[in-house]
Amino acid sequence: MVWTLALALHFLQEDAAVPPTSTSSSALAEMIHNSGPVAFTVLVLLLLASIFSWTIMLSKWSSFGKADKQSKRFLRAFRKSSRLSEVATVAEQFRPSPLVSVFNEIHDEYQRQNGGRGLPRNGVALERAAATASSEALTMMESRMTWLATIAAIAPFIGLFGTVWGIIDAFHGLGTAGAATLRAVAPGISEALITTAAGLVVAIPAVIGYNQLTARLREFGSRMDDFGRELLNAIENAAMLSPGQAPQASAPTYAPVEEPQPPRRRGF
Repeated sequence: MVWTLALALHFLQEDAAVPPTSTSSSALAEMIHNSGPVAFTVLVLLLLASIFSWTIMLSKWSSFGKADKQSKRFLRAFRKSSRLSEVATVAEQFRPSPLVSVFNEIHDEYQRQNGGRGLPRNGVALERAAATASSEALTMMESRMTWLATIAAIAPFIGLFGTVWGIIDAFHGLGTAGAATLRAVAPGISEALITTAAGLVVAIPAVIGYNQLTARLREFGSRMDDFGRELLNAIENAAMLSPGQAPQASAPTYAPVEEPQPPRRRGF
């Protein structure tokens, strides 16, 4: 019993003599501080790439949110109005919406053909105008998306380059020192692996953001196509309401006045 207590006190004294282990954050900061020039340059590049990618994602999410909100408001105003001229007057209030570009392009082409009265002389031209407006709006919304995809693709490889260089440097130093022990090579390898972790930290949010933004772009493209077809149908239906009467000076209405129940239109 006495010998057992003596051994326990001896081990407790040895444990007390060991300095407390540093926290993971301090160890990480120390490894970054001790990184070589190549690894430090890689970390700086990854930091700049992360800032740039987050700037793109936050700006796109903000602009897409405004476009979505204004598109819903513009669609409600369009369906409540009975004349193209009324919609054209208030369309600029919903400018962040890509649907406004589609409406303006179709409306301008309709005005050029026959002054906005009666059936359009060339329906194919209106469809082409709608397709052109949709393509231009999507092109503007896709700006800087290629940078986000590039960062998501190359960030892990940049981090891997820093890791490979660090491991090469660590083994070169190990060969020069001639001490083939784990204690001698472990610090250099751990410092080299930081760049791979940093590359993943940069790439993973960029990949997620790019996929989400791409899905939103496809959604906006579908909305613009649906709205273009809806507007063309409204113009044709309005022009065919009273084929025997002379066209009035005002723009045609969207739906028959005596129709008890207007056709349902696809909304957001």
